[in-house]
Amino acid sequence: MEEQSNVSERKFGWVDKWAKMTGERAMIDAKANNTYIVYEKNGKLVKEFPNGDVVPLYKDGES
Repeated sequence: MEEQSNVSERKFGWVDKWAKMTGERAMIDAKANNTYIVYEKNGKLVKEFPNGDVVPLYKDGES
């Protein structure tokens, strides 16, 4: 039996789409409330502001 080409490799492929939509919604809310979102990038937590600035959540040496 041949595998369908549109089937996701994950068991629950909808999770990828849901996670992306959740992140987009968080950025919309942050912009509306003039605040930032926090997420992990390259193994470190960062803050992203509505204007596109991305800064580390913690300075070196802080935890």
